[in-house]
Amino acid sequence: MPRFAILEHDHPVRHWDFLLENGDILLTWRLSATPTPDAGVDAEKSFDHRLLYLDYEGPVSGGRGSVTRWDGGFFEWETWESDRVTVHLAGVRLQGVFRLEKSGGEMWRGWFRAEPAESG
Repeated sequence: MPRFAILEHDHPVRHWDFLLENGDILLTWRLSATPTPDAGVDAEKSFDHRLLYLDYEGPVSGGRGSVTRWDGGFFEWETWESDRVTVHLAGVRLQGVFRLEKSGGEMWRGWFRAEPAESG
C-alpha cells in the first residue's frame, strides 16, 4: 500500500506539504493549512519530491527552512484524474477521505472527510 506524509514547512511562509507516494516519486501539493474535517483548504500543485521526504524531518537544502512531520501513514487511491484526486487516508491524525479538485492553473481546493474509528 502506498504511503503519504504531511510535512509542516516554514519556508517561504508556513504551509503544509501533502505528499503521495507514486512509484519512485512523491506527488506534492502545498496546503495553506492542515486538513480539518469538512473545511476546505487552498492547495497549489508543487514539484514532485523524492521518496526520502516520507520519513524526513529537519533542514531543507538551499536554505529553504525546515520541515516537521504533521501526519503520515498509508493511503488508497479512489480517483486519480488530471483535475481531481481522491484518496483514503489511514494516518496517525487523519483517517478518512481527502479530495483535491483543480480550480485553475496550479491552484486546487482540498476537503477532508473524517471517518469514525472502527471499534474492535
